[in-house]
Amino acid sequence: MELPTGLFIDGASRAAHGGGRTVLINPADEQPFAEVAAADESDIAAAVESAHRAWEGGWRDLAPGKRTEILFNVARKLREQVDEIGRIECLNIGKPIADARDEAGLGARVFEYYAGAVTKFFGQTIPVSRGGFDFTLRESMGVVAAIVPWNFPFPIACWKAAPALAAGNCVILKPASLSPLTALKLGEIAHAAGLPPGVLQVLPGSGSAIGDALVTHPLIRKISFTGSTEIGRHIMGLAARNLSRVSLELGGKSPNIVFADADWQRAADSSPMSVFANTGQDCCARSRMFVERSVFEPFVERFIAATRRIRVGDPTDDKTELGPMVSAGQRASVEEFIADARKQGSVVASGGGRTHAKGWYLDPTVLLGVGKGDRCWREEVFGPVVAIVPFDDEAEMLREVNDSPYGLSGSIWTSNLSRALRVSRAVQSGVLSVNCHNSVHVEAPFGGFKTSGLGRDLGMAAMEGYTELKNVYVAD
Repeated sequence: MELPTGLFIDGASRAAHGGGRTVLINPADEQPFAEVAAADESDIAAAVESAHRAWEGGWRDLAPGKRTEILFNVARKLREQVDEIGRIECLNIGKPIADARDEAGLGARVFEYYAGAVTKFFGQTIPVSRGGFDFTLRESMGVVAAIVPWNFPFPIACWKAAPALAAGNCVILKPASLSPLTALKLGEIAHAAGLPPGVLQVLPGSGSAIGDALVTHPLIRKISFTGSTEIGRHIMGLAARNLSRVSLELGGKSPNIVFADADWQRAADSSPMSVFANTGQDCCARSRMFVERSVFEPFVERFIAATRRIRVGDPTDDKTELGPMVSAGQRASVEEFIADARKQGSVVASGGGRTHAKGWYLDPTVLLGVGKGDRCWREEVFGPVVAIVPFDDEAEMLREVNDSPYGLSGSIWTSNLSRALRVSRAVQSGVLSVNCHNSVHVEAPFGGFKTSGLGRDLGMAAMEGYTELKNVYVAD
């Protein structure tokens, strides 16, 4: 398996201008396995200027049918390499191989969707009081910076790059320093599929070293960021200098609400993976569970039993469901949350330790008796930790659900349609699922309320977010 290790600028792999390199470590065995070029500010300048030339030089004016053809070809080549992309992701971040392959396939599906959207995305004609003829145009912005996290590196890279490219923009893709490999692979594949040089470029490196230079570059017209709320605030402040457009998909502390009239047995069996999948490193993780008191005890018992059946182990094994955490630092951060919960009097009903001696593994952890002011209840843990509490009154429960700075995702379990609609309207969240835990659909908008972000990824809403809306009036 050949790993891409250079910057991808102007259609080719190259070393970083300053010679910087980042060592990558396999989370499953804690061993270094590759060194990747780390961009500096000179590389940022070169990539942005190349992208701007490509945008002005023809990509923005390329016939929609030709852009469709190229993006479909990218999707086809991604499908041909699903297995290799999955193996790279498994090695790089410890993602279970079955999940990694699924996410590689999702990336291909995203490109297919936006390839088809190119010729179905257009403006309007508007009747106006003056008579004449009024119409709107959706125009590309120019150069877009897409900053991607380490928890779902490949699919999020695709769902930022594909709609931006479909709308006629050029993209500078900045992967997380921990997980650059599949973003670099995407750049190579897209170029081989016919994307002109400079249209999609990939710059791995430390965000603290190059992030500000990328966000504040005067030719960057839009920043699309997925990551922590803290960094999102920082980016938004920097973007204000040039009034650059911004979309932010940030943290979450999502609820999972189970009513007694629901099929609570099915909810208990399926809910562990709503919080522990990807080893809990998911902004959509349903880490706060509210269970109606009359079924609370049997639900918890069944939930814990299901949790203990989860296969934790070697991420290269097709049967593994949970792999290691991405880094020693991330695991240490989550263990601090668990230690703090113990000090505050919470009961660790399951997990909380390290079953595996090698690799950055952490057992799925179930907390009971958590106080409403405790860190594990209020803050995003970003690890395999869930807190479960009972509730008696729907209105009181909803006040507690919404008493959070976050509002990204969540699940509602009930057999009562009126209740499902009522509670869905009441929960302050950008994405909700009823009687399941599905947060992401390629065809539907994804994003959060409050400090979980602004703007939307996916669906046609993403295309809108990568364009400027122009109105033209033609007098009689």
